[in-house]
Amino acid sequence: MPNDLSDGYHFNVMRRAIDAIDAQDGPVSLEELAAQMGMSPAHFQRLFSQWVGVSPKRYQQYLTLDHARRLLADRFTVLETSLATNLSGAGRLHDLFLRWEAMSPGDYALGGAGLTIAWGWFDSPFGPALVMGTDRGICGIGFASETTEAAAMEDLTTRWPQARFVEDAARLAPWVKTAFGATATHDKAPLYLIGAPFQIKVWEALMRIPSGHVTTYSEIAAAIGHPRAVRAVGTAVGRNPVSWLIPCHRALRKSGALGGYHWGLPVKRALLAWESARADHEAAR
Repeated sequence: MPNDLSDGYHFNVMRRAIDAIDAQDGPVSLEELAAQMGMSPAHFQRLFSQWVGVSPKRYQQYLTLDHARRLLADRFTVLETSLATNLSGAGRLHDLFLRWEAMSPGDYALGGAGLTIAWGWFDSPFGPALVMGTDRGICGIGFASETTEAAAMEDLTTRWPQARFVEDAARLAPWVKTAFGATATHDKAPLYLIGAPFQIKVWEALMRIPSGHVTTYSEIAAAIGHPRAVRAVGTAVGRNPVSWLIPCHRALRKSGALGGYHWGLPVKRALLAWESARADHEAAR
């Protein structure tokens, strides 16, 4: 991953490459991709491999329609075991957290009244990211590559209609750099979860899924003690306000289908592909 989070160049190259791949019915050669990016094949492959850890050809395999089904077959995590054993894995995102805490149900019912939330726009490996946080930690992350910045802002601000929102990217920057891997892992990014009690239980379960692995909505429902509440779990997953750090992209349907994703299925595919590629790269080292 790039060390300089302020430079979105590497992501923009990959985003355009993914768009080029999606526009084709079959594999796209290195030479074709490089030409579309306006680079030599060697330069494009070097930059791409530096960012994601694998070649463009290998990365295309992670973006195929049946990749999610292979993930479900090979890297399915039973959440009840994770909860019981505190299962961990290389690159597990919530290992970055110094702490996480949740707003009380009573405070949540007030719609954010009395709460000041700082916000700012940042380059991320997955496109423009709107990040929000209180003095206790990050409370919101949304992506705008498949929507608009205005839509992402409206989406997050309307979740806490009574809160006071203040633009302050500098205040959030240290947490953001940790969240997207631009600083050493000994730095920490706290989370502050603002949601209903049931939603927070679902989000906590999501944080138990190791990076590079997936689970299903029904397994999440069973893990939180509500095995029949699959539909409610799906709604709670979709309402997760802290995308990426609370990895709702790791929840799939039983069939292996991706299901929905609040910020667009291309973003979900990119998130899963990036994690799978990195997990394989780390395992091969």
